[in-house]
Amino acid sequence: MLQIIKSNELVDYESALGFMEHRVDEIIAGRAEDCLWFLEHPPLYTSGTSAKSADLLSNQFPVYKAGRGGEYTYHGPGQRVVYVMRKLPVHDLRAYVQQLEQWIINTLARLDVTGERREGRIGIWVERNGVEAKIAALGIRVRKWVAYHGIALNVAPDLAHFKGIVPCGISEFGVTSLEKLGLEVDMDKVDDILLDEFMKVFGK
Repeated sequence: MLQIIKSNELVDYESALGFMEHRVDEIIAGRAEDCLWFLEHPPLYTSGTSAKSADLLSNQFPVYKAGRGGEYTYHGPGQRVVYVMRKLPVHDLRAYVQQLEQWIINTLARLDVTGERREGRIGIWVERNGVEAKIAALGIRVRKWVAYHGIALNVAPDLAHFKGIVPCGISEFGVTSLEKLGLEVDMDKVDDILLDEFMKVFGK
């Protein structure tokens, strides 16, 4: 079974992290079902376990230790975050990451956007006029084969906020959004597509 939660108000990061940690404990104990949580955060930066202090360029927003893999990431309004708390049926982290990537790629395809993987670079990338930019990030943590954290898709965030970090430690390429690509997409529509494509990739 799978519980779907959608928050219409901005959710502070510490509350979200606390919820995920508790939910993972409950899933491990067999007292709760898997969960998808759709939300937006107020502007903030998170640091993963591989974050380098030199990649934090500004302190304009709060910085939180996320506990997930990866480096610095920005979250803020206009970015759809989906936290996936899920017991992994197959104990293969690489396969799970590939599923998360495919979920994003399939979602973008429904919006006529070609999202692609790049060797050696985390996240999903798009190319326009010969310029590559990152449109979605992902990060996971696993405890006793229950995964949490998830994905962040740039729908219409303030892209200037990304300038306070080196996103995921990659300075050669920028970030983009559906809005910057010329798509005005309602967040509810994005959510509907994300949920539909999640079911196709992961099953019910």
